[in-house]
Amino acid sequence: MLTVEQARAKVIEVMTERKSRCALKTETVDFAQDPSRALGRVLAEQISADRNYPPFNRSIRDGFAVRASDVAQPGAKLRLIGESRAGVAFNGSVGPGECVRILTGAALPKGASAVMMLEYAREEDDSVLFEQSAKMGQHYVLAGAEARVGEVVIPRGTRLGYPELAMAAEVGRVSLTVARRPRVAILSTGDEVVEVDQTPGPFQIRNSNTISLSAQVALAGGEPVPLLNAKDEMSDLRAKIEEGLKADILLLSGGMSVGKYDLVETAMREMEAEFFFDAVALRPGKPAVFGWCKGKPVFGLPGNPVSTMLTFELFAVPGIELLGGYTPHPLPFVRAKLSHAVNEKAGVDHYLPARVTWPNGEPHVELMLWEGSGDIGAVVRGNCFLKVDQSRLQIEAGEWVDVLPRRSAF
Repeated sequence: MLTVEQARAKVIEVMTERKSRCALKTETVDFAQDPSRALGRVLAEQISADRNYPPFNRSIRDGFAVRASDVAQPGAKLRLIGESRAGVAFNGSVGPGECVRILTGAALPKGASAVMMLEYAREEDDSVLFEQSAKMGQHYVLAGAEARVGEVVIPRGTRLGYPELAMAAEVGRVSLTVARRPRVAILSTGDEVVEVDQTPGPFQIRNSNTISLSAQVALAGGEPVPLLNAKDEMSDLRAKIEEGLKADILLLSGGMSVGKYDLVETAMREMEAEFFFDAVALRPGKPAVFGWCKGKPVFGLPGNPVSTMLTFELFAVPGIELLGGYTPHPLPFVRAKLSHAVNEKAGVDHYLPARVTWPNGEPHVELMLWEGSGDIGAVVRGNCFLKVDQSRLQIEAGEWVDVLPRRSAF
């Protein structure tokens, strides 16, 4: 049985080796009118600067453009000869004993070598008295300091956020080539499951896993393809698995344990699937499965909702990212101070619903009271998972611990 780290590494290893077999196409998106069309997409080309940025020496303060040598000592008085503002440059040159009023974002006039801040200058008729000395190069940015023409400003494989889209717009790119989102089929299993718009019987549950997984797939950069629930009957299960394998990735929830009606692994083996792991030393989420069937990656997730949510984040996310042209990052653990002691059972790593707060500006984490891996409410009340490593199961209150933030929770 693999550890969490080993299982996650195996997913990344296999997906990296085999993603060329199921390579996805690219597409072009125009985001000028609707930036959300490109937000979160993975860039499939590199973006270069079309000119120097800034294209001129640019003031970063309101004040006066001067020759630094003219203001070598406090008390210098210079003749005011004009103004430079954003979009309208001063049409001339700053000579000895002269200065030009300049606004933030404006071009530094020829001849000037410093900007004196407005706060340290006093206008007197057509002259300006400076209360401080100037230093060469102060308070302006050189042309090309941010980017040179032809320089790559957004590399291929970048996930596009708002600064990347702003950069693309700045260099004149309103259409971008991006990786197509991987289509991820989502198939829940179990006779006890009914669809969310149905009234469940006394021993049935609504299909919340398909809803949570669809949302998680979208957050991870995939395109969710929800399928109907498969009953605990081999022919129905096989038919729906076949349908799911038409997508780029297949996610199954439920049917992963060793009970009489847990048929997923049996069905997959009959379809000649290759398995890389079928259990992880993890609570909740031990019966997690990763395999390959008919040229497609398959993730089998436990059926209890908290286990489903957690194992998706740990194992399925890097698979979706790799297939969508993105390089997975390490799990984004943060540190927090434990509010009360924990003492967990040996043999597995524990990822427990918890909540981080900042009562005094310092992060504190407390476990949520929960009734096991079917308790969605514990995840709703929390905002993270507290990691308790199997190598250290007893942790005292006040110690610093690792927590895995719930995606988009903080």
